[in-house]
Amino acid sequence: MARRQIVLDTETTGIDPKQGHRIIEIGCVELMNRRLTGNNFHVYINPQRSIEEEAIDVHGITNEFLSDKPLFRDIAQEFFDYIKGAELVIHNAPFDIGHMDNEFALLNQGYQNTHSFCGVLDTLKMARDLHPGQKNNLDALCRRYDVDNTKRTLHGALLDSEILADVYLAMTGGQVKLNLNQNKDDTSEDQKGGIRRLNSDRAPLVVVAASEAEQSAHQSRLDIVQKEGGHCLWRAE
Repeated sequence: MARRQIVLDTETTGIDPKQGHRIIEIGCVELMNRRLTGNNFHVYINPQRSIEEEAIDVHGITNEFLSDKPLFRDIAQEFFDYIKGAELVIHNAPFDIGHMDNEFALLNQGYQNTHSFCGVLDTLKMARDLHPGQKNNLDALCRRYDVDNTKRTLHGALLDSEILADVYLAMTGGQVKLNLNQNKDDTSEDQKGGIRRLNSDRAPLVVVAASEAEQSAHQSRLDIVQKEGGHCLWRAE
C-alpha cells in the first residue's frame, strides 16, 4: 500500500490558541512513497481577530490582507478530507496540532482531535534525536543538509512546507555529511564537503549475475587455493 505523507505548516495570529489565537495560513505538500506529487493544499484564512505585531514580524501577513479571505469553517471540510488518513510531517508538531485541534473544536461539528484521524511525525523531535546539543530549527537543518532556503526571507506556510519536505527526505534518506564535530552546526566552508546522499529518485542499481562459465572458472580457482593452503575461506565446508 502506498504511504501517503502530508508535510504541513501553519501561520497564526499568535502563539497560544488558549488565548484566542487563530490559524491564518495553512500550507501542505503531499508525498507518496517519498515522492512529491504536486497535490498541494494552500489557503489563507480570515481569523476574525487582530494579528499580534510580533507575529506579523515573523510571517509578514497583515490584517488587511486577510480581510477578504475565507473563514476556517469555509475550508474545514476540504482541509479535513485532504489530510485524513495521512501521516502529517510537521516541525514542532505540538504547536500546529494544537492550533488545528482548536480550530476544529471551535466549529462544534463533531471533528475529533487530529491524532484520531492522522498519524503525526515531529521532525523537530527527530532532529534533536539525530543532532543532540545542536541547533535544529528549519534554517539550521537547511544548512546541515544542504537544502536551498534562500527564498525564505519570512516564514510562509507553503514555502516552509516545501523546504521541510526536502529536509525530511534528506534526514531520512541516509547520511549526508560526516560531521566529526557534534558540538557545532556544520556551517563553515571546510565542513561543506564529506559524504553526500544519493538522490531518492535515482534509478535502481543493476545487479549482474555471474555466468555459468564465470562461476566454473571461480570454482576452479578456489580448487587451486585449497590445494595450496589446505583451507579455503571462500568455500563453505
